[in-house]
Amino acid sequence: MASIDDEILQGAQEDAREVAFIQNYMGVENRERFTEEDIYYCLDVLLEHLDTLNDEADADGYIEVDTEQIARHIQKKAKKEGMGPYDLDALILLVDAELEYNEQLEN
Repeated sequence: MASIDDEILQGAQEDAREVAFIQNYMGVENRERFTEEDIYYCLDVLLEHLDTLNDEADADGYIEVDTEQIARHIQKKAKKEGMGPYDLDALILLVDAELEYNEQLEN
């Protein structure tokens, strides 16, 4: 049985792999627009937002995802919380990267 410390370390390693995937997916030009802290922040807002959409899931549990709408939500919340500013197109790419990462995990 893994200890709490091992689980925390494993979670941190998985988070680091996720951020690295997103940075590589976004390419050099867009990667420079987000620090690791920015990516973690945006992912937190993204996941919170997706949780609110659970009621809209179809019979198979799938949610219709509008990446631009999610990116606008992140942009609005970030501005309100003093983060960013984040370019909308770069946020859309970040959302796409996160969705692709999760798609690869499922396969």
